[in-house]
Amino acid sequence: MAGNRIMSEIAAQPACWRRAAGLAGRVRDALPGPGERVAVVGCGTSLYMAQAYAALREGAGHGETDAFAASEMPLGRRYDRVLALTRSGTTTEVLDVLDRLGGAVRTTAITADPDTPVAASAGRVIALEFADEESVVQTRFATTQLALLRAHLGEDLAAAIADAEAAVTGPLPRELLDAEQVTFLGRGWTVGIAREAALKMREAAGFWTEAYPAMEYRHGPISVTGPGRAVWMFGDLPDGLGRQVAATGGALRAAAADPLADLIRAQRLAVARAEAAGLDPERPRHLTRSVILDAGA
Repeated sequence: MAGNRIMSEIAAQPACWRRAAGLAGRVRDALPGPGERVAVVGCGTSLYMAQAYAALREGAGHGETDAFAASEMPLGRRYDRVLALTRSGTTTEVLDVLDRLGGAVRTTAITADPDTPVAASAGRVIALEFADEESVVQTRFATTQLALLRAHLGEDLAAAIADAEAAVTGPLPRELLDAEQVTFLGRGWTVGIAREAALKMREAAGFWTEAYPAMEYRHGPISVTGPGRAVWMFGDLPDGLGRQVAATGGALRAAAADPLADLIRAQRLAVARAEAAGLDPERPRHLTRSVILDAGA
């Protein structure tokens, strides 16, 4: 049955996070230290995990942290370290950034496969082989690398892992299974989580989603919400936003669970919506596991 593999990968996330939390202390020297000025680069899902980590790190007082799509990295800026996120280790834009830096700054790559070109391009490599996936659509690798980075920042992931265990089995809300459109919202580090949730729905199910910082939602995007549509908030709901969503006639989800664990429910929703539409959530249209560009692309 289509979706069995990706559902197994989704269900493996709590165990992967435990392993990542245990690994954090052993790779400390390869990751950004307190006070370092850091840039984090990635593409697609990795970009959104980079955005979440950058907000978490800077918010925790560890140092200025910027996140960029690898293709948009401003190479003229001075950083103490560049952290590259790439599941495949072969993404053209990520390799290009690392190669163009040419050893002028410390670089670390987090990847699922150390036997790939990124090993030659990055100064240090952290391999999360236990979180690798067969599906084109990323689920457990993305969240596991963010779990590793959260643990490295000193977070205790026990509550997040418990929430993740509930998320892999709990029922999905009917209003989300039936909605014709979903808008995902976040604040601070969860803006990246919201963007990733929206991407999962688009990738796996070809479904209409949008994602915004929660405080920006009322500056225009709220106009798309109405009966038969839904808003999904990751993290604390801003004051008054629930009443405004209710006034549109749309449904609202705002869970108390750890936002990274709540992302698991969005992954499951994407698979359910794909299968309901007769699509293969493991092999989305027009997508491949890694984007490798021709020289003239």
